[in-house]
Amino acid sequence: MLRALQIIRDRNGGHDTPCYVHPDMFRTRAMKRRDGSMRLMEDVPTIDSLTAYGGTVVNTTEPQLLLDGTAFVSGEIPRVTPFEQGLSGQCRMTLDSTAWEPDELIMDERFVAVNVATKGLIVFTACSHAGVINVLKHAKTCFPDAQLHAVLGGLHLSGPNERIIADTVEALQMFDLAVIAAGHCTGWRAITALANAFGDGKLVPLSVGKRFSL
Repeated sequence: MLRALQIIRDRNGGHDTPCYVHPDMFRTRAMKRRDGSMRLMEDVPTIDSLTAYGGTVVNTTEPQLLLDGTAFVSGEIPRVTPFEQGLSGQCRMTLDSTAWEPDELIMDERFVAVNVATKGLIVFTACSHAGVINVLKHAKTCFPDAQLHAVLGGLHLSGPNERIIADTVEALQMFDLAVIAAGHCTGWRAITALANAFGDGKLVPLSVGKRFSL
């Protein structure tokens, strides 16, 4: 994040950049191994660090409109589907820093959406720890009059979440998406299932630097 802010600042004439964060992003996190030990994750840079690198930090759980109202970053994503249950083994340090507690829902995850003229709503997920169906249902709730056109991002259907591939593929049918651009953490088994269900006309592998003409 710090490097990204630095690059932006280097190229925009040294101006500060709005940086939208969720309060829970700053909690120390780890994955619980099968033997009960913890694999620590690197902490998100502090608000002071983000500010020092040119970020104008907006620290909130509420949704926000960005770029003069042309883009939307969600607030917390409601968990409404019965099969999307978060990231198994994810934990975070308690607020008093004395113990670990389960954090499988990862409620600080959000999505970004842009409503493109003549196309509809394009939803950029994160890793979809919230579940891509929860993400798309919430996007539809936020913009009930907009057609959902595309979803781009990681769908997190690898590892333990392979068990919900079939449910996810079936539920995706209801949105009638024109494009499903599935990234890194989707997993090869899920990619195969998505390809069998939606074909090359809708499913597109997502990678860094790829450009889309939607």
